[in-house]
Amino acid sequence: MIIQLDEARQRLRARRDECDDLSEALKIKDAAERAAELEQMTLQPDFWADSQKSSKILQEIKQLKTKVELFNKLVGSIDDTLALCDMAIEEEDETFTDEILSELDKIDEDAQQMRIGALLTGEYDANSAILSFHPGAGGTEAQDWAQMLYRMYTRWGEKHGYNVKLIDWLDGDEAGLKSATVMIEGLNAYGYLKSENGVHRLVRISPFDASGRRHTSFASVEVMPELEDDGSVVIKDEDLEITAHRSSGAGGQHINKTDSAIRILHKPTGIVVGCQTERSQLQNKETAMKMLISKLLEIKMREKLEKIDDIKGVKANIEWGAQIRSYVFMPYTLAKDARTGYEEANIQAVMDGEIDGFINAYLKMQAK
Repeated sequence: MIIQLDEARQRLRARRDECDDLSEALKIKDAAERAAELEQMTLQPDFWADSQKSSKILQEIKQLKTKVELFNKLVGSIDDTLALCDMAIEEEDETFTDEILSELDKIDEDAQQMRIGALLTGEYDANSAILSFHPGAGGTEAQDWAQMLYRMYTRWGEKHGYNVKLIDWLDGDEAGLKSATVMIEGLNAYGYLKSENGVHRLVRISPFDASGRRHTSFASVEVMPELEDDGSVVIKDEDLEITAHRSSGAGGQHINKTDSAIRILHKPTGIVVGCQTERSQLQNKETAMKMLISKLLEIKMREKLEKIDDIKGVKANIEWGAQIRSYVFMPYTLAKDARTGYEEANIQAVMDGEIDGFINAYLKMQAK
């Protein structure tokens, strides 16, 4: 037992030595200073004049302070456990061994999660994320699968303290959805969720098949960062086809059941965006236009295009062979990522938003 305590002390000292490098990698000092700077902005008399801007600032403060608090908590846990370990060894008291080893495992897990966060160094990783869901061929089966994915990512966002905002929803024919868009607002949302962009495959016994046959369904998740308009994308009025329609879908009280919903088609690219959750048609149009600009900017920067005329909408087939991940419910349960090889057998936990393992594996792979 004393040998175990001595080994635990060595591991704890190693973790403590790593904290300086981790603090630098996570830019903890910068985060604390930025949070203090933003908090000063909230004291300005006109801070609440722009509710959308003030809301984003408050969200950023929350995320920055959480980042700093989690790091400080990790350092505190290491120091406290190390002190307990030193005392136990000095007094040859083995009764604390299980408690120390348990706390050490948690410290290792928390430190690993923070190291993953340090991998978010992309230009837009700190931005909020916009997720769009689209079923593949297969009617109700695929539409139901798209809604299951929508639920999975909204659960993930809520568990991680992000503000999950439904932007647009189009009901499926019998169940599920034909399309949906959500905004996951907060620091590093895009950095974590960029790994989820692509086609997702489901294998299960269909609840819509009276014969109880096994079905394979596909749905795509499109992930892009929320981008501020930098003036480089100029959209001509004649290039837009704007239609108003009645809101529909699973938003419940979050969706305004009037003809205020807006759908915008950008003719040159074929890109379609919509919004139906704001209070008025004008607000829905503004939100939809921001989404369109974000999408055009993202394509422009990804393809390094000079002008909007060169931007083309992405046409991807939502079908076999294109999937980034498979989710199998029958004859066994397994979720497996085709890119990293990472897998989880607890499929229900995955569908409840426990997807950090997949995200972390992807970020580690990209960092190599």
